[in-house]
Amino acid sequence: MKNVLILHGTEDNSTKNWFPWLKKELEKRGYKVWVPDLPHAEKPNIQRYNDYIFSRWKFDKNSIIIGHSSGAVEILGILQQLPNSVCVHKAILVAGFTTDLDWEPLSELIIPFDWQKIRSHAKKIILFHSDNDPFVPLLHGKKLEKELAAELIIMKGQKHFSLSSAPGYDKFPAVLEKILE
Repeated sequence: MKNVLILHGTEDNSTKNWFPWLKKELEKRGYKVWVPDLPHAEKPNIQRYNDYIFSRWKFDKNSIIIGHSSGAVEILGILQQLPNSVCVHKAILVAGFTTDLDWEPLSELIIPFDWQKIRSHAKKIILFHSDNDPFVPLLHGKKLEKELAAELIIMKGQKHFSLSSAPGYDKFPAVLEKILE
């Protein structure tokens, strides 16, 4: 069965931004969807998130993982920890990054990443970045594109793809299109 895991960012939850809309759109199309409230989202931690997610969700060749901001970084942690026999269908990282961005709440999030191992656990990796994100400079998207051999989609003037930074992000049709491709 087609299944999608959607992960929110720091200090966020499952009911904000475009997450409820995307869940509804995918469920209408027959997908099994989970948008968890990640534990202690005010201080993201990959191991804590992995423990929580892996105890509640099964990944397989039909899985699609979508993450926004620190949720995108958590995707890297998930892919790195998957068993060798598991390769998900797609990973979509929205405003992902590779350092703690000099912001204390992210100090426990970044771990040493094994880029080759991460790449081996997703058939396709897609990155969405804005050219004017006030929190995550585009250079992070370009680094992830290189390290992950990913498709980088740069959207003009979309800031952080969230309602707090750009109006209209109660929906995200571009992500839905990439899921359905």
